Amino acid sequence: MSVKKLKTPPSWDLSDFYSSTKDKKITADIKKIALESEKFVKDFAGKIVKSDAKKLVEAIKKYEEICELIGKVSCYSQLLYASDLSNQNYISFYQNTTEQLSEYESKLVFFTLELNQIDDKKIATLLKNSDFKKYQPFIRDTRAFKKYQLSHDLEKFSLDKSITGRNAFVRLFDETVNNLKFSYRGKILNSQQIFDLTSNSNENVRKDAAKAIGKTFEENAKIFAFITNTLAKEKATDDKWRGFEKPISARNLSNFVEDEVVETLVKKVKENYKNISHRYYKIKAEMLGKKYLNHWDRNAPLSKAENKIIEWEDAKNLVLSAYEEFHPEMRKIGKIFFDKNWIDADARTGKDSGAFSHPTIPSIHPYILMNYQGKIRDVMTLAHELGHGVHQYLAKSQGYLMSGTPLTLAETASVFGEQLTFQKILKNEKNSQKKKLIIAAKVEDMINTAVRQIAFLEFERKVHDARKNGEIPLEKICEFWLEVQKESLGSAFKFDDEYKFFWSYIPHFIHSPFYVYSYAFGECLVNSLYGVYKSGKVKNFEAKYLEMLAAGGTKHHKEMLEPFGLDARDPKFWQAGLNVIIGYINQLEK
Repeated sequence: MSVKKLKTPPSWDLSDFYSSTKDKKITADIKKIALESEKFVKDFAGKIVKSDAKKLVEAIKKYEEICELIGKVSCYSQLLYASDLSNQNYISFYQNTTEQLSEYESKLVFFTLELNQIDDKKIATLLKNSDFKKYQPFIRDTRAFKKYQLSHDLEKFSLDKSITGRNAFVRLFDETVNNLKFSYRGKILNSQQIFDLTSNSNENVRKDAAKAIGKTFEENAKIFAFITNTLAKEKATDDKWRGFEKPISARNLSNFVEDEVVETLVKKVKENYKNISHRYYKIKAEMLGKKYLNHWDRNAPLSKAENKIIEWEDAKNLVLSAYEEFHPEMRKIGKIFFDKNWIDADARTGKDSGAFSHPTIPSIHPYILMNYQGKIRDVMTLAHELGHGVHQYLAKSQGYLMSGTPLTLAETASVFGEQLTFQKILKNEKNSQKKKLIIAAKVEDMINTAVRQIAFLEFERKVHDARKNGEIPLEKICEFWLEVQKESLGSAFKFDDEYKFFWSYIPHFIHSPFYVYSYAFGECLVNSLYGVYKSGKVKNFEAKYLEMLAAGGTKHHKEMLEPFGLDARDPKFWQAGLNVIIGYINQLEK
């Protein structure tokens, strides 16, 4: 590790929500939620189908108001919990508020169910009313789930039961991962510290860190296998009752993307394994002077310069400068996150080891969590999450019900932010050898975003398909993992026995089944989108891009991409995105 010590990055200020868990405003807000949800049931339950446009608009506005207030308390508890998963006060507060709020959420379940009981002809007539038409995207997306909804009582039961069912196992996973300790060269390290060593320039450091990770994962593998099996069965049960044909179908519907579009993406990425990841890692082995790569070499830096510490202020200025060169508004919004302490970047013990930008609620603003340790990959993580943040900030004008973006399009702004920052770094570097290293680092990021995430998706498919036939033995899960890793990474890699347990710490498998393809979707989409930007074929591209972000959830992928002349249903669209990665690899080969 570098001798230079990083200055402590900032922690966020959550006072825009409440001053603390003891704030009396929390009690007041929960009391208001209780009263308003009771009144909502009294005013509208059983009356939605026969309501006119005026009454329905009144109901939607009140529903949105209550949901946002629930979201305020819920988001605050989630952010506190993520900031320190070892803090018993935060854990209790998170669990207790989740249970309380679930009770009020279940009272509201009738509304969307009754909304979907209105026949299509009446909906078409109602949409002629200008006030009602404003909520057309909300109506459209709600009715998309009509076919898969359960009865009112079953929906309420499902929501209530999730507290001790799915949510409980997700929490068990999070707290288990957070509490893992890794024995490394006589020291005990946490997750952030040990994984940081896997990208060290010293191979022995990487190897010892990988061995330590594998040992700890193996010691905890049975509980991770139990959680994986339980949640896969829980999902299969839910899918069966709702009528989803495939395990991935529910995710596709929530992303408002057709099954065939996702299958085209997956097919294209897998067809390009050989020409992208297999080829790149052979080049990397040569660059490192090795016949083959061990699994601990995957994130090995190609130069000791990559171990250089980048201070938080320098990272901030680099990302904001890259954003400004695209459009001044991007910098203006991004700067607010730094100025007002909306980012928690300090890599503390107990903190969630991942990174995210939480949109929270429109009446407040997004918050970003990451673990900044001064590496170039941390700079790219900042660019990624700030892209989400800018997107969420722009989209909040759509209101609580329509600001949320499907995961596939949510990853567009984040990956685009990374691309802008990468291009800025490349432009600033004049040394041709260093440029080569920068391009190689970008190729690795792209492989991690596209190829690796599709391999993750294939792992999930194997797990969920196998679970239909009963409990999956731990060894079988490990076997699935090695199969997809070997297929996606190629013959350049050698995998030691401990690598078979590395599936166990990936949170997306637990939190959001089949979420992972959204990254590949975003990567290929952005590559194609950036190509259009650089071609100059679309007038006012920058303004149209910001307009796309501000649309939030009001538009789906077809409408979003239309102004840029792109179509996600076309296999050539995905290949064009993958060709960008291939082009960079061609440069490295030369």
